[in-house]
Amino acid sequence: MELVIWAHDLAESLLAEPLPRRWGHSCGVQARARGLAPVLGDDAELLEAAAVLHDIGYSPRLRDTGFHPLDGARFLRVVEHADERVVRLVAHHTCALLEAEERGLREELESEFALEQPHLVDALLYCDMTTTPDGDPTNPTDRVAEIVGRYGADSVVGRFIRRAEPEILAASERVSGRLAAVGVPQPM
Repeated sequence: MELVIWAHDLAESLLAEPLPRRWGHSCGVQARARGLAPVLGDDAELLEAAAVLHDIGYSPRLRDTGFHPLDGARFLRVVEHADERVVRLVAHHTCALLEAEERGLREELESEFALEQPHLVDALLYCDMTTTPDGDPTNPTDRVAEIVGRYGADSVVGRFIRRAEPEILAASERVSGRLAAVGVPQPM
């Protein structure tokens, strides 16, 4: 639980004041991650920590490349000396390689940060894409539509999220299937 407390406090210090809505989203993603504990076993704490930290790269204090997974992961590794598995999850959350490609940063992301275990990558993607910008539960289809609507279909984020949509839906189905297999009810 120490890892989760540290992660929550760090994310709060970086997001709560300058980006309260992003902080609300991060808290919602963290709560969603906590709900996956029955299918994660020993990795539950790791996922919860990564969930609350996944968007810290949006913090004005950390902004470097403008690509939040890369900026957040670099900060966690270099400044915070965070658990490397948490760093890798933040770096690669929610199909980040596809967005990095749109931004011309794929090679940097791939060379600096190895992928984490697929079941954890799926789990973090599920938590992020089933949580609204305000931290409320949603479903992946509505979340993708909300992102496209907010950023615009022709924006970097709009193009990336549409390319990522099949994997977002597939990963969400895999996680939902794991939860159903152990009898955990799905809110959405």
